[in-house]
Amino acid sequence: MACGRIGFDPIGAGSDGPTGDGPPMLSCSGLASTCGPTGTSSCCGSPLVPGGTFYRSFDVGTDNAYPDMTNPATLSDFRLDTYEVTVGRFRQFVNAGTGTSANPPPTGAGARTLDGTANQGGWDPSFNASLTANTAALVVAVKCDATYQSWTDAPGANEGLPMNCVTWYEAMAFCAWDGGYLPTEAEWNYAAAGGSDQRAYPWSDPASDLTVDCPHANYGNGTVSCVNPPTGAVNRVGSESPKGDGKWGQSDLAGNVYEWTLDSYHSYRNPCTDCADLTPASFRVLRGGSFENSASSQRGALRGVYSPGLRYFSFGLRCGRTP
Repeated sequence: MACGRIGFDPIGAGSDGPTGDGPPMLSCSGLASTCGPTGTSSCCGSPLVPGGTFYRSFDVGTDNAYPDMTNPATLSDFRLDTYEVTVGRFRQFVNAGTGTSANPPPTGAGARTLDGTANQGGWDPSFNASLTANTAALVVAVKCDATYQSWTDAPGANEGLPMNCVTWYEAMAFCAWDGGYLPTEAEWNYAAAGGSDQRAYPWSDPASDLTVDCPHANYGNGTVSCVNPPTGAVNRVGSESPKGDGKWGQSDLAGNVYEWTLDSYHSYRNPCTDCADLTPASFRVLRGGSFENSASSQRGALRGVYSPGLRYFSFGLRCGRTP
């Protein structure tokens, strides 16, 4: 696709498994430790996010930018991966030969209880046609921009970078294969907001703190950027840790790459208890800001919406998991 920059409308140590608690991750089998501030931390781990109630797309920033308290959501405990999915982890997925229309996820993969009903939000076979035909085609497709793509055909210096140029369908397929799921928009927003703290940014403590700088997030505005100024680029996941970490230890919930969530885009539905918008729609929701967006665009209350089949160099993913 063309290289034009996309703006979002603010609507609204090798490891055979994860560090700490959490279910096994296929993508972590034998994976080198290339993440974190020094590039020597495990890229795996999925901290527990304790459930609670908060307001979606609301924060208590002192400039009162997002004062909408009309959309409460209640969530059960869940896990959200420490890091955005890296090139190294995605390579394991590619090497497994899965995530294509020739070898799609099984029906229902990644399903869990949503809106009080079991086995919701899993892989639908109607998604198969939106995957690439085979692994060779997938490898070509994820090289969507010669300047900004993070994928390399052979392992190298990019293994700890966030995987970009992925569609919603590929993000969904990866997380299901990896023993997890694509988090709901409410789950993602809850983690970034620090739950009932309603943080302006994931690191905001107090919640109204509007401090944003490069030690907290990888961001930019086309003129000034944290990495490779002035054009910007993705950075090793966790590079801004611990300053930029959220309340429960997740890194890069603001900046680096936008992250696909499970939900279709519509106005928020109420009430919401472990809810997800699974109704058909032309758009899916992304969250979290990216390296090419300004400081204010990193706030956790913002929603990004795009076609699920669109791949772009600022689109990435992070997986959720059952507790």
